[in-house]
Amino acid sequence: MNRTTLIIIALVIISGCKGREKKDNNKPETMAEDTTAQYGYNRDFLKEYVSVIELRNGNSALSLVPRWQGRVMTSTAGGDEGFSFGWINHKLIASQEKLKHMNAFGGEERLWLGPEGGQFSIYFKKGDSFIYDNWQVPAWLDTEPFEVLNQTDTSALFGLDVETVNYSGTPLKFRLEREVFLLDDLSIGRDLGLELSGLQSVGYRSVNKLVNKGENEWKKETGLLSVWMLGMFNPSPSVVVAIPYNAGDEKVMGPPVNDKYFGEIATDRLKVTDSHIFFRCDGKSRGKIGLPPLRNKGVAGSFDAANNILTLLFCPVPRGVTDYVNSAWELQEKPYSGDALNSYNDGPLADGSQMGPFYEIETSSPAAALKPGEELVHTQYTLHITGERILLNQVSLKALGVGLDDIEGAFR
Repeated sequence: MNRTTLIIIALVIISGCKGREKKDNNKPETMAEDTTAQYGYNRDFLKEYVSVIELRNGNSALSLVPRWQGRVMTSTAGGDEGFSFGWINHKLIASQEKLKHMNAFGGEERLWLGPEGGQFSIYFKKGDSFIYDNWQVPAWLDTEPFEVLNQTDTSALFGLDVETVNYSGTPLKFRLEREVFLLDDLSIGRDLGLELSGLQSVGYRSVNKLVNKGENEWKKETGLLSVWMLGMFNPSPSVVVAIPYNAGDEKVMGPPVNDKYFGEIATDRLKVTDSHIFFRCDGKSRGKIGLPPLRNKGVAGSFDAANNILTLLFCPVPRGVTDYVNSAWELQEKPYSGDALNSYNDGPLADGSQMGPFYEIETSSPAAALKPGEELVHTQYTLHITGERILLNQVSLKALGVGLDDIEGAFR
């Protein structure tokens, strides 16, 4: 066999191998190069310390932990080697320590209740001053496990009965339930009107229920609760949160954005146009923003240009409802003037320490004025999408009303 024949045979073999590679449709297009950023690594890490429920459909998967309120710790759109979207506090979990005020285990969707501060707070004891040393996350929102009531390959239902007392001394007896559903593209298209063909995605819906199990009606004068959902995600230098808002008279609707939580935010991190709010979330500067109820369109998102990840949160807005609990750490003149949607960027404290880094997108229900036996239901959708930019851009335009170039270039 001469040299020319050998070269031809080698080229045919190489060509055949490349052809077979293109036909491997099960291999995720986008993988995390850093092993610790991969979903499979983080799922297996969690399993070393706590029981994990995994919901899975092909390359889309969620890891939930019943011990921590059934929260979604992380998810992936690319199988075990795909990106792990939720921020996880590996150091705290591995230490197996139990901290005094709060155990920030992480997780991209966790259930809390409001208000955090004020005369109807459930995080401060009656008569205590509103300082960090007195702040305490209730064990049933921190370390007490929720019961697993039902489980399938793509859903899980959790529940817990609670009795507590608010800052004003009002006794509260209630039940918490939350059910998480892993969604396919058909369900996402039906529920949210998004076309995800040709893209990698993971999406889930959580239905979070608060039921008054006591004998007394919950009234504004004695204190109302709200469902408060917080999602902790992994930052990068390129992450920008984008939030569309309702335009209108500020005297009627309130300001487009409240940035006074931890001090006013610099213009190189917060930008407000006539239709959108852009917030740099790189995990390097502590700050928080909020939208008043009448400004809230029920959707927020972020784009991580470095990793080509579009994250979307949808939360239906009750029309005309303006009573949202105020979580300010003070005795309040207006305890039901709180925000309906928030975003937080983590950063170093004055002493240089830092919990994360991570960033958050948060939603809240209206204040729950419930009679005995009545319930409030707060539903939220979370999506992570990656893939060809032109297709990703179409989804961003549809969901957020703004393209990826404008999000990415907001602070250039």
